[in-house]
Amino acid sequence: MKALTKVNPGYGNLELLEIEEPQVKDNLVKIKVEYSGICGSDIHSYKGEYKVNVPVVLGHEFAGIVTDVGRDVTKVKVGDRVTSETTFKICEECDFCKSKDYNLCPVRKGIGTQVDGSFAEYVLSREESVHVLPDNVSTLAASLTEPLACCVHAALERTLVDKDDIVLIIGPGPMGLLLSQVAKSQGAYVILSGVSKDRKRLNLALELGVDLVVDSKTENLDKIVMDKTNGYGANKVFDCSGVVSAVNQGLNLIRKQGDFVQVGIFAEKYNKIDLESIVQREIRYIGSRSQKPSSWITSLKLLEEERVNVEALVTKIVELENWKEALNAVLEGSEVKAIIKS
Repeated sequence: MKALTKVNPGYGNLELLEIEEPQVKDNLVKIKVEYSGICGSDIHSYKGEYKVNVPVVLGHEFAGIVTDVGRDVTKVKVGDRVTSETTFKICEECDFCKSKDYNLCPVRKGIGTQVDGSFAEYVLSREESVHVLPDNVSTLAASLTEPLACCVHAALERTLVDKDDIVLIIGPGPMGLLLSQVAKSQGAYVILSGVSKDRKRLNLALELGVDLVVDSKTENLDKIVMDKTNGYGANKVFDCSGVVSAVNQGLNLIRKQGDFVQVGIFAEKYNKIDLESIVQREIRYIGSRSQKPSSWITSLKLLEEERVNVEALVTKIVELENWKEALNAVLEGSEVKAIIKS
């Protein structure tokens, strides 16, 4: 089968190879991939900034149809339309595994990073990670369940957005646009900030129900947020940019004793963060890593109830053979969400 493989560490080193189809055993499920989204972490992997076990097939946002199951599989059958969590292997013994916080298991192996992923014709997943799709959820929409689940984890598990909150979200990329919809699904008032080059994404956010968008290059974000909150600041701030200057601005725009959730990944491990604001304003600075099983259950429910629109983010779909076209579009920032069709 064809598979887009990171063959060596460093920048690039991504090749479309012909490899053997994976075979099921025990609790494994074989999925014919229909759609697979290009994630920011795939870009970091391409650039050599994110460590993966090479050689490995990249890709972890996907949906498709089950074509084979292992002998221990009981809840998933051939022909099911499915999506899958990224967790492939865990220790099953640590405190985090016992509480189903698989994203924190110290020996966890993930699809598309430590084991072969979904930029291929077929992918394997363990049965517990597989979710059968509701009838009214398209396979294309389901391929974005993973980033949606990351946003659900951030907004509804690491903190809890409610209807009385004024929420500031920094960064109108796919994560910011999805997180905005998750916050809106809870009835919150949502402000989404970006910069001038994000104008198309900010306009899309308005179409998706965001209450207010701000171009922080041409508008005074500080004044807008403080005027809206009577000088107190937003109840909750989510950074989806991974930009240090944006984070530090956000730390001054959150209400005292508010929750600041870090979703975006920084380019560097160590950064100059405004710790003074965190201490003096008693801010809860919260990390949010990936997602866990409960995040997926909530995400699929949001999709089934049509409380979020993920397909609106998809602006480019290419065949696996044309992966360079999609990757370059993401690198250039000319598309909101690019999808590879296997």
